[in-house]
Amino acid sequence: MQTQANLVALGTIVRREIARILRIWGQTLLPPAITMTLYFFIFGNMIGSRIGEMQPGISYIDFIVPGLIMMSVIQNAYGNISSSFFGAKFGRYVEEMLVSPMPSWVILTGYVSGAVVRGLIVGAIVLGVAMCFTDIRIHHPLVTLSTFLLTAVVFALAGFVNAVYAKKFDDIAIVPTFILTPLTYLGGVFYPVSSLGEPWHTVSLANPIVYMVNAFRYGLLGVSDVSLGVAYGVMLLAAAVLGAFGLYLLRRGVGLRA
Repeated sequence: MQTQANLVALGTIVRREIARILRIWGQTLLPPAITMTLYFFIFGNMIGSRIGEMQPGISYIDFIVPGLIMMSVIQNAYGNISSSFFGAKFGRYVEEMLVSPMPSWVILTGYVSGAVVRGLIVGAIVLGVAMCFTDIRIHHPLVTLSTFLLTAVVFALAGFVNAVYAKKFDDIAIVPTFILTPLTYLGGVFYPVSSLGEPWHTVSLANPIVYMVNAFRYGLLGVSDVSLGVAYGVMLLAAAVLGAFGLYLLRRGVGLRA
């Protein structure tokens, strides 16, 4: 009986999050498509034609496709849950969920699922845009899909932590602006990490986004600058740590109860 009630509660949160994404599609789905189209046109076609091949048989525009898709997934999964859950805090209806019989894992899973759905939708849109500029084909579908999901989950959980600690709307923008964006641009999106000299190559390996981008690049193109096993280890560890921390914050009511 309790399991059925938990599933109903989980489904309700997920449906509400998806409805929110689709209701404001002009803010959630359209801007990434426009932005990535500009990236492909400027960096891929105009600049890429002058750079040539990054690796034998792989043009520059093909090389940046996985990174741009990961960038859109990271930004949208993170942004969706940070704004949505902070909105629940601001509107005070998160307190209703906390005092209900709903377990903490249901609340966390519901919000994370909504963020993952937005990340996957935007990622699929960007992949569709990429198909208009390249003839890229997926080399390893399971690696591609699993990296897609794990990356979205990791940054959805990170966005949840940001929302819990945020006290005003400006606090939501600080982490994406000053931490997430620099890490993404330095995560091997536009260049191979292996081309960096020391100590920058070693420093780059401390960036978790490097592993996500390269695992996804391996799934799409069959090439990577890092070990696939290490990349999965980093993603699974990050998901486990952030998930446990998110549950801890919910159970303790940190930043949530008046």
